[in-house]
Amino acid sequence: MKPRLFIVDDEAPARSRLKTLLSDIAEECPHELAGEASSPQAALDGIADARPDIVLLDVQMPGMTGIELASHLIRNAAPSPTVIFVTAFDEFAVKAFEVHALDYLLKPVRASRLADAIRRAGAMRAQSSTQAEAITDAGKTLQSARQHFSVQERGRLLLVPVSDVLYLKAELKYVTLRTRAQDYLIEESLTSIEEEFRNIFVRVHRNALVARNAILGVERGVQAIDSDSEPDKVHESWQVILRDVDERLPISRRQWPVVKALVR
Repeated sequence: MKPRLFIVDDEAPARSRLKTLLSDIAEECPHELAGEASSPQAALDGIADARPDIVLLDVQMPGMTGIELASHLIRNAAPSPTVIFVTAFDEFAVKAFEVHALDYLLKPVRASRLADAIRRAGAMRAQSSTQAEAITDAGKTLQSARQHFSVQERGRLLLVPVSDVLYLKAELKYVTLRTRAQDYLIEESLTSIEEEFRNIFVRVHRNALVARNAILGVERGVQAIDSDSEPDKVHESWQVILRDVDERLPISRRQWPVVKALVR
């Protein structure tokens, strides 16, 4: 069965070059071109619709690296496609991909190299978990920090910039991600988010993380004590005042010293 390919590159000439090369190797390396995209969000939408087997993914794109986009694909796409990176990185970055068994194409791409990469990617189709670990490790190697959360909304996978997030709040098995415009549900844990974005978010309560730059101040409030013996008893507490939203989030006594230091 012919593998279905999808091209992601923000530069039209680069996409055109890849399509020409794919046409040149069609006889020796049969395949089907499932689509193309010029931006990360368009790529997520197109890949969700086309369900390709292999994605030819540019590493350097405005707003998001190919490594980050690949991590969103591997985490959310079902089944996840095999990723072949297309890169203009120097030999040291290329070696990072080689160590982690991910294939790459070095620009300008050669036809024979493209054919080899597609055949190699086909052999990796049964190793999706290994690929996910390798992409994560490659991202760390190249110091490529995630800049977006991926959220499911009405059948689409949307990219929400980390810089737009005001707070994240755990509710049952989901986490609510709040921006100025709206909120979303994600399936990541607060603990993992806190570890990944320790310099961006601060924990104000066991069930809430707040963006450090979204904190305008604190104010006094009251909070009920959850006790069977004293159900009506309340105690004085502090709440976080956030920019752009009226909602206040309670600050736990454990986290009060941390938050207090931020608003001095």
